[in-house]
Amino acid sequence: MRLLRSIALFVLASTLAGCATTVMEVKQKGPDPMHVAMYGPHPDERFPLPAMDISKVNPKYFRQQVAYQTMEPPGTIVVDTQERFLYLVQGDGMAMRYGIGVGKAGLEFEGAARIGRKAEWPRWTPTQNMIAREPERNLKWAGGMEPGLTNPLGPRALYLYKDGNDTLFRIHGTSEPWSIGKAVSSGCIRLFNQDIIDLYGRVPTGSRVVVLQHHTPVDEPGPMAASDGLVPPAAI
Repeated sequence: MRLLRSIALFVLASTLAGCATTVMEVKQKGPDPMHVAMYGPHPDERFPLPAMDISKVNPKYFRQQVAYQTMEPPGTIVVDTQERFLYLVQGDGMAMRYGIGVGKAGLEFEGAARIGRKAEWPRWTPTQNMIAREPERNLKWAGGMEPGLTNPLGPRALYLYKDGNDTLFRIHGTSEPWSIGKAVSSGCIRLFNQDIIDLYGRVPTGSRVVVLQHHTPVDEPGPMAASDGLVPPAAI
């Protein structure tokens, strides 16, 4: 009897241990607290920015420091439209990487330029090409859209210039975070709103920007010239 009781107790303990293990295995892991904080709210903005829902975002598009080899000097922005990443070169083989969405204008632009202007909560005006392409969406804003949470440029915009002229190419935020990692119908280069705020704070006016379309070699770093090969886009 004592032997049978010992066997029964052993079987019961093993069963309970198995149940405990099963409970541990089915426990769901939540979002990384670091990413939750990174894409949290910005209540002190002119238009208080809510937290972003990151539950359906591919983690590779989150802002992160990565190894990155380039001939460009620290402080240069390199936009890889094919891979859907923007790199802020930091030196020592490292860069801050941001996920991007690429609009039609972003796919028509290639070469090097400089940030000629920076704007917080910019006003947005669609071009004639954008109005012609999507009149039902853009015609009502022909006179311009005031800044705000629904403005397509988001909370910040970087305006690219070449030889002192506006190229109509912008790096900006977005009211459509689902578009990061995708090619969309309009716009230039868009980042998550929290990411464009971060990038905006890191780069001064005059910073060099290089846009790659098909992994073509970039020019040696230096002042902009006609050989920069920047092609003005058809629309922003």
